Amino acid sequence: MLDAIVPFLKELVLIPLTLLPIINPFSSAPVLIANAGRDRDLVRRLARQVSLNSFYVIIASMLVGTNVLAIFGISLPILRVGGGLLVCATAWRMLSRAEGDDVQEKAVRAASEVPEAEVVRRSFFPLTFPLTTGPGTIAVAIALGAQFPRSVVPYLLAAVVAVAGVAVTAFVLYVFFSNAGLVLTWLGEMGALVMMRLIAFILLCVGLQIM
Repeated sequence: MLDAIVPFLKELVLIPLTLLPIINPFSSAPVLIANAGRDRDLVRRLARQVSLNSFYVIIASMLVGTNVLAIFGISLPILRVGGGLLVCATAWRMLSRAEGDDVQEKAVRAASEVPEAEVVRRSFFPLTFPLTTGPGTIAVAIALGAQFPRSVVPYLLAAVVAVAGVAVTAFVLYVFFSNAGLVLTWLGEMGALVMMRLIAFILLCVGLQIM
């Protein structure tokens, strides 16, 4: 009985550990703060909405992503190579650039023009996609979903474990985003830079592992 449960427990731990370095909430936190300012209530509301959006995007990618690939005739090995290359490219860009990417910069500029009433309504773009759950995250989620067993009962068990793992990931995102201002202040500019580079290196290794 225990031998049958252990693989699912490993999967429950593996999902957050795989997704969080790719999501890299450190890179999205400054944009969230730019959207919400220092209003802690607004930060929490926005963090909750972004976390929910991310949960839905990842679960949908895991459960139906392989079917979409089948429609377009894309094989799983090609997906892994493509997703791995995309993750590696993202990590390399993070390692080689000190400032945020173009999407982040545009998001920050646009955020100053958005009234507070519009912030929550626009939480999907750019905060959820592409900053939090971008193409790399979606590709990895599809690759994880493609490893589910094809038998009905094992598939349902794997899907339940996946939902639990993604829920843990979304909860971590909510806790981090809701305290983003405090985390960035505590780390300081140099600490945030060191943490970003460390996460970028881990992300590069994850990309190679996916391939």
